[in-house]
Amino acid sequence: MAPQNIEEADETAAPRPRDGLFIRVYFGDGRHVGPGMIELLETIRAERSILSAARRMGMSYRRAWLLVDEIGRNFREPVVETHPGRRGHGTDLTPFGERLIELYREIEQHSAAATRSAVEELRAALSPAGRAPETTREKAEG
Repeated sequence: MAPQNIEEADETAAPRPRDGLFIRVYFGDGRHVGPGMIELLETIRAERSILSAARRMGMSYRRAWLLVDEIGRNFREPVVETHPGRRGHGTDLTPFGERLIELYREIEQHSAAATRSAVEELRAALSPAGRAPETTREKAEG
């Protein structure tokens, strides 16, 4: 059953399967930017609304707003511009918000390219889904 309001969405949203490399950039003073923040900014860009972006991502408006606020406090330039009273389209990314997404995606692409062969080697070494490999002891007893 779908959540009745976005406050319930955090607990009821189906987990998204993940695959590949996920980058979080730490700036050495506790501040960071990561995939969830960037996804939120991209969704705000598409929806032109923090509320609509929160709904689409299955998070509460409060959580989305707090993330936007955190991102905004992390940088000298604002990342979003709000337009109170503009029903349904009250938020736009600033040029710096667009650049932040661009820089993060560039870091992500370069990192993925640099680690592709190692990630593929790890993927090839995975056991079949849901089945743990036999331990040395189990092999000896079998």
